[in-house]
Amino acid sequence: MIKEWNLLRTVACLSIVLLHSTTHIGRVAGHIKLDLYHFFRITLCYATPTFIVLSIIILANRYTDKLPNNFWEKRLKFIFLPYVSFAIIDAVVGKSLNTNIFIDRQILDNVLTGKYEGWFILVIFQLYFLYYFVIKYKLSMKKIFPISIIIMAWYLHFISGPITDPLLIKFKHTLKLPFIAWLGYFTIAIIIGKYYSLISKKLFKYRWLTILWVAISLSIIYISFRSGVTNIDSRRIDLYPLVLSVMACILAWGQSFHNSKVINTISNYSFGIYLLHWQIQRIISPYIGEAFTHRSYAIIVLFFSSLLISIIIIKLMSYLSFGKYIIGNIKREKTSKIKVEQVVQA
Repeated sequence: MIKEWNLLRTVACLSIVLLHSTTHIGRVAGHIKLDLYHFFRITLCYATPTFIVLSIIILANRYTDKLPNNFWEKRLKFIFLPYVSFAIIDAVVGKSLNTNIFIDRQILDNVLTGKYEGWFILVIFQLYFLYYFVIKYKLSMKKIFPISIIIMAWYLHFISGPITDPLLIKFKHTLKLPFIAWLGYFTIAIIIGKYYSLISKKLFKYRWLTILWVAISLSIIYISFRSGVTNIDSRRIDLYPLVLSVMACILAWGQSFHNSKVINTISNYSFGIYLLHWQIQRIISPYIGEAFTHRSYAIIVLFFSSLLISIIIIKLMSYLSFGKYIIGNIKREKTSKIKVEQVVQA
């Protein structure tokens, strides 16, 4: 695996755990009433789109002409089955915390409509199918890319506005699932993946400019924030420049880093961490919120605790024959190389 990809996945994974740490502590102890704090939470929302983009970058880099014969089988076993497993786990945990939940209905909602934190897997599978048609019909991204940005921008603007239809209100959480909400990310990811050897050299050469790009992207979001766009989610069109700039910065500077066992481990476990940490935080956040009067300390403790517990559980589950169908396939060969086919699940 290309080392800067591991670094990018690790940074995105940690960003998601941190974002959700602020969410859970906010629920049990109240959010910090500072504009800078809320702005920080918005910027952390770059992480989920980054996971999605990186998955397609790897796909486009690895399979330029056709998908292998076992492509769908492996992804159904090691990505979709964990999605279903945690859809059930989420419902069980929810029932234990709220007796008013109907567990069978919650499981169906989770699996069919992505009504839990694993929803992004439904997006990734749509993009997998889309990529299949791209390579089958040899579609040119040069023509599709600008159109994809327009379509995505229109759709994100539509779903960010007031929704009055009762059916749409009931299934509001599904509005982020259609592939058109991610089309601009999909097309740029294919371009990056297909020409990565060339792009990576350019990024490294102009790596100082990537820092400026991040600063400009943050400025764009800050202007939106000050103008009243304060929603904390990944369905913001102004996150698009930030996602690309953070990716460019990490992919550029990551080439200078030496391989790190810690980074590679978190990258390797990232899929399981993504699915596990939310459930762990739901359970332990009330105790941590009560133990620390200062919410910043509570967030830090919850962040590290949920990360460590997730890694331990994933490690233990990996020793079980069926564990990979719950937390994903993290077992690796004894060499330090990580197979692309296995890590693409993030």
